[in-house]
Amino acid sequence: MRTLGLCELSVCGYAFVKKYLLTGLLVWVPLGITLWVLNLIIGTLDSTLTLLPAHWRPDEFLGIHIPGLGVILTAVVVVGTGLLVRNVFGQRLLTYWDGMLRRIPFVNAIYNSVKQVTDTLLSENGNAFGKVLLVRYPHPNAWSLAFQTSVPGEVTRVLEGDEYVGVFVPTTPSPVNGFYFYVKKSETVELDISVDAAFKAIISMGVVTSPEAAQLPGSNL
Repeated sequence: MRTLGLCELSVCGYAFVKKYLLTGLLVWVPLGITLWVLNLIIGTLDSTLTLLPAHWRPDEFLGIHIPGLGVILTAVVVVGTGLLVRNVFGQRLLTYWDGMLRRIPFVNAIYNSVKQVTDTLLSENGNAFGKVLLVRYPHPNAWSLAFQTSVPGEVTRVLEGDEYVGVFVPTTPSPVNGFYFYVKKSETVELDISVDAAFKAIISMGVVTSPEAAQLPGSNL
């Protein structure tokens, strides 16, 4: 029986360590990032407790810090705001507050833009990202996932003759960034998958296995 040389032992040892090191990283990296994100969110929301008077803060009268109380406070405030603006008095208060912010220079530009986006994305009757499409981007021989959005009336008037759709093409792996443009509807392919499945495919760069995403043309998911 041949005895392994020092060099061969080193190679075997390196392969062994590399194999199990990668396996360990596949377990700990997603878990670590998830815990880091949760800690960041909870820590940020916990900072809302500093808005309370000192003698009302749980840390003061309990004598210990309990993580997550800021999350509860934030949830209560958000839900309470929603309940408030559902009645007549709340609607009038919201209208007054909205009008005041729209009259403040510079602030109104930021507020109006953000409000338009949130109204579209979060409203119950909003039609943002209603369909998942394939569009030819960034060149005629390539296809990219895109989300159909609304088309402004002025754009429809100028581009009369052909039916155009507004599309948002997100970037990978950060779908909050991307490109927005108008394409002929006849040059798009509508996919029978949900927006969530498309987002998963984009964020994971096509790695995440999904029954819906498997329907994408040429997909190996």
